[in-house]
Amino acid sequence: MTVHGWIFLGAAILAALGLVFTAHGTALHNDQSTYSDGVVRFGVIASTFWGIVGMLVGVVIASQLAFPDLLYFKDFGFLNFGRLRPLHTSAVIFAFGGNVLLATSFYVVQRTCRARLFGGMLPWFVFWGYQLFIVLAATGYLMGVTSGQEYAEPTWHVDLWLTVVWVAYLLVFLGTLWKRKEPHIYVANWFYLAFIVPIAMLHVVNNLAVPTSPFATTSYPLFGGVQNALTQWWYGHNAVGFFLTAGFLAIMYYFIPKQVNRPVYSYQLSIVHFWA
Repeated sequence: MTVHGWIFLGAAILAALGLVFTAHGTALHNDQSTYSDGVVRFGVIASTFWGIVGMLVGVVIASQLAFPDLLYFKDFGFLNFGRLRPLHTSAVIFAFGGNVLLATSFYVVQRTCRARLFGGMLPWFVFWGYQLFIVLAATGYLMGVTSGQEYAEPTWHVDLWLTVVWVAYLLVFLGTLWKRKEPHIYVANWFYLAFIVPIAMLHVVNNLAVPTSPFATTSYPLFGGVQNALTQWWYGHNAVGFFLTAGFLAIMYYFIPKQVNRPVYSYQLSIVHFWA
């Protein structure tokens, strides 16, 4: 908890400095007739960075399966397979994949709604808040501080932070849809909502826990035994369905027609696809 406290403090100081140095420029240059693509560009950069990190860690742990003594040091537990494996899976799924979904959803919703992102600086809070979540989760894995639930390893205080960020993300997306100038809601946005809303539900229910102390990383899960196992894999398999499927189908529905310069074949069928 001490390490994460210092990370939070550092992030807060950097955020305050960023607001001080950018507030004046934002007031002068915040043209509401243009799209907010700065956060999209940062999302692309972040997804590339985390993708490289996650896949490099994957190469390391794959090598450790073939050579068990590789990077095994008794006094450096953070290099062991047991700690690097959740770092790899989370970096690829949530850091790489999550930033891809953040960046593309912000890009697509603006263009299909013909409206700038809702919330002023709120999209930036979502982006940087999500990066902070990634750093907190990753450092926890390396220190061996986890909840012990596969694909949901972050401890309770990190889960709480992600909940705040995710609610802000939903507000940005819904707010942009609300102020749209295009009367029709394009099918990609339905799939993005089918990613954002269910993931919020899955995250909250699966991570319900009672902390042992406000200053401790440990907690007692609300569900125990068989109920805990059922809840965990209700979360795990539906995370695959909504995080790794619905969100990326939204990307497909926008970028494939855009690249081939053709409308979606049978828009009615795409609606059937969504509800099916």
